[in-house]
Amino acid sequence: MENIINIEVEDRDGTTKTVEVPTDINLSLMEILKASEYDILATCGGMALCATCHVEVLEGAENLSEPEDQELDMLDTLPDLTDSSRLACQLRLNNSNAGLRVKIRGSLQ
Repeated sequence: MENIINIEVEDRDGTTKTVEVPTDINLSLMEILKASEYDILATCGGMALCATCHVEVLEGAENLSEPEDQELDMLDTLPDLTDSSRLACQLRLNNSNAGLRVKIRGSLQ
């Protein structure tokens, strides 16, 4: 089972859950969170245009791809931006992301 990693997701209410992620189907973190029944609007469908999939990376940021300009521009519009904010739709997970910890911050409207 080399193509399965575990990541830890903290929801807006503080509850934390381990989510199993298949790494051989190239899903974004946003798609994984939605499939895991987290409440994420993803209004723009993963185009880095709405920031409703805003997550704070608590651990493992060094193994994620660098944000592109479009993601950075969108993050700049957020009132609750942190140094470790990312858009989940822009994060494609692979085996090096095992142990990633994120907190869901995106708005629900």
